Amino acid sequence: MSDKKVTVIIPNYNGLVFLGPCLLALENQLCHDFQVLVVDNGSTDGSVEWLKKRNIPSLFLDRNTGFSGAVNAGIRASDTPYVLLLNNDTEAAPLFVGELLKAVSRSEKIFAVSSKMVQMYHKELMDDAGDMYSVLGWAYQRGVGRSSHKYNRPMEIFSACAGAAIYRREVFDEIGLFDETHFAYLEDIDVCYRAKIRGYHNRYCPTAIVYHVGSGTSGSKYNSFKVRLAARNNVYLNYKNMPLLQFLFNSPFILAGIGLKYGFFRRIGFGKDYLAGVWEGLKTLYKCRRVPYNPDYLANYLSIQWELTAGTVIYAYEFLMRQIKKARR
Repeated sequence: MSDKKVTVIIPNYNGLVFLGPCLLALENQLCHDFQVLVVDNGSTDGSVEWLKKRNIPSLFLDRNTGFSGAVNAGIRASDTPYVLLLNNDTEAAPLFVGELLKAVSRSEKIFAVSSKMVQMYHKELMDDAGDMYSVLGWAYQRGVGRSSHKYNRPMEIFSACAGAAIYRREVFDEIGLFDETHFAYLEDIDVCYRAKIRGYHNRYCPTAIVYHVGSGTSGSKYNSFKVRLAARNNVYLNYKNMPLLQFLFNSPFILAGIGLKYGFFRRIGFGKDYLAGVWEGLKTLYKCRRVPYNPDYLANYLSIQWELTAGTVIYAYEFLMRQIKKARR
């Protein structure tokens, strides 16, 4: 058994260029109550040799199992009370680990805590202040592209962004690990959704700051692979976690969300990829393991429905503010 409280799990796939700065930032943490575990996803860019040469604690998978597969392997291999998932294209500020550990330790009902992710090359701008979900079936990042000075208040969020977040390890025994059918994208929303059904909370910690390149592995904000996979996983997410009555109640809004998203992706050249992802999700629903409805959690379901509604209002407000800002330029 480790005498540390946290295992920092870094999934890596052909991210050699990022590993040095990421690990150096962890060496400079003021809190030392953690150990590092890199999970390499079958890299072919020299990452494996680099890690072995430096004797960095690592797991070497023989193929790319996606984000979900890599972090699950790391969680299974860890024996600390908490696991901290960290993208390889990040550099953590010195207080990062310590602040996340303090935040998650405040209550046994806290499952995950999301950090303040700031854009690496535009440090005045946010990358993620925790993730939200909406009745339209859309997940979105709080604060993305907005001033990083405006997100300094800790608060409840729907989900922690798994690119830089800490999790209470024992809760995974109760709700299951990250869903590997997702491969990548929205798997963090899904696992936090399952925790919320059980009555756990997810929080945002603004004092845990990390700088993020963004799309360090996939290479761009939008591409065919990401659009198709996220669209498919969105279908899985709603199907798995919503009881039938809740799903039927929300279905008109979810269908409207699909239509709006298709219109957006069509404008930027990925309309076919988006529809292909939705269709793939519908065809492969049999692969999903639905969360069984439990009447004991009725209050939690109602609370989640309220959050979905509030998340829609917040998204609409932020979208409107962005449009007004653009119009004034």
